[in-house]
Amino acid sequence: MRKKARFSILRFLLFCLLITAASAYMYYNNGLDALNKIEANAKEIVIPKGSTVKSISKILKDENMIKDSFVFELYCKINEKSDKIKAGKYRISNSMEVPEIVEVLVSGKALIDTVRFTIPEGYNLAQIVDKINSLGVVSSESINEALKAGRYEYEFIEQIPDRENKLEGYLFPDTYEIYRDTTAEAIIKKLLGRFDDVFTEEFRKRAEELNMSIDQVVTLASIIEREAKLDSERKLISGVFHNRLKKKMLLQSCATVQYLLKEPKEELLYEDLEIDSPYNTYKYPGLPPGPIASPGLAAIEAALYPEKTDFLYFFARNDGSHVFTKTYNEHINAQNKYRK
Repeated sequence: MRKKARFSILRFLLFCLLITAASAYMYYNNGLDALNKIEANAKEIVIPKGSTVKSISKILKDENMIKDSFVFELYCKINEKSDKIKAGKYRISNSMEVPEIVEVLVSGKALIDTVRFTIPEGYNLAQIVDKINSLGVVSSESINEALKAGRYEYEFIEQIPDRENKLEGYLFPDTYEIYRDTTAEAIIKKLLGRFDDVFTEEFRKRAEELNMSIDQVVTLASIIEREAKLDSERKLISGVFHNRLKKKMLLQSCATVQYLLKEPKEELLYEDLEIDSPYNTYKYPGLPPGPIASPGLAAIEAALYPEKTDFLYFFARNDGSHVFTKTYNEHINAQNKYRK
């Protein structure tokens, strides 16, 4: 009986030990994760000379850059980084994980070695390449090579069909900070990684509910991004497109035709609508073969959560807002009324 009792006690203690170890492991890994991957907030952080890892963890915690001071200190100790952090002024973001932050602080690449840039919502691949090229960090040739030959291990890339400009739509529009000695491939990876953070598991499940692939969602979102000038109209425009897709109507999006032109036009001509391309949604049914621009978060949400409506048509007023109608006759009458 005593042996059985001892065995039971030992088994119970072992169970408690395993639970404690598992909890500690989860606590540690959670503490290493970024504080906020969606709404990133970057700040200039000064690490004074002679700072200890404890004082550095306090600075980062007070500035809301990390989740847990103890985990930061423990990570530095385990990885022998405690005495390798260099003093200086750095730009740190709360979207960075602890290993990334430590890597920056250990590298000693202070703020002076970085360049900051913003990719606006609705930029297409060519515009993004020009934007990055203008930074003077990497050439447009190296960027284009990285877009074609770079290997990026993200699950969403596997579902993108083979096509020209395969990564169109996936270089997420946001504000970024990079080192001046960064490679073109590292820049592309950073933008793709941001998309991977934004397109959450909730979004992936919602796409499945709509019987849409991620690529189809991004394609529709890119059209919404280019068509909508007002945030308040995004989901309504999405509702119109969803309705037309269900009814197998042509989308007839001017934005898809503009994508085919070397230079955008204020007003499309009839001959533009006759361009023979699967991207021309005036001639070809359904969604185009791929995105026409990089949509922002609001456009992606609109594509996934369209407003329920009976509208099938819309056209733009001069102020950027749209007039929505249910029938073709109403559409024509509204155009005649507002364009007098």
